[in-house]
Amino acid sequence: MEVDRDIEQQMLDYLPKYYQESVIGTNVTLLEAGEIEGLNEEINEVLQQFFIETATWGLDHWERICGLVTDQSKSYEERRSVVKSKLRGIGTVTVRLIKEVAESYGHGEVAVEEVPQDYRIVITFIGELGIPSNLEDIQQALAEIIPAHLGIEYIFTYMTWDDLDIYMLTWNELDSKNSTWGQFETYRE
Repeated sequence: MEVDRDIEQQMLDYLPKYYQESVIGTNVTLLEAGEIEGLNEEINEVLQQFFIETATWGLDHWERICGLVTDQSKSYEERRSVVKSKLRGIGTVTVRLIKEVAESYGHGEVAVEEVPQDYRIVITFIGELGIPSNLEDIQQALAEIIPAHLGIEYIFTYMTWDDLDIYMLTWNELDSKNSTWGQFETYRE
């Protein structure tokens, strides 16, 4: 176990001089410094669980608090997004709240449009191209906060020919990228 020399030196500085010169005294101090360093790491690990952005094994507790079912097959980022969405989705439902909940899932910016004459809300994903990997989570979170009499329409953005013209690529250059159609639709340089 390698110990941070600063912790060991700080401990030695508190001891009388004759302990600092003793082989036994310095060995005991070295071992205790290692234990203290390990304890500090464990304390920091626990502290990280109190914040959604850094929680790992503590996400189970966050999900339980929010009344969510834990899905270990999802990545930490996807699970954090669901928790953040649940915590943000409290209060009067406004366009701003819908936008905050949808954007908490990490797929970039969204535009929210009310269409009152058709009793629906239109959510357009404009921050990133394509369909979010955790679309089902987004849909579920929004279905929970948006009143039941309103329909929800989702619009996804993709690469257009005009967007592609900006990159000034030839067909050979495009072909050399060996992209699938799905990768091409969400292409960014």
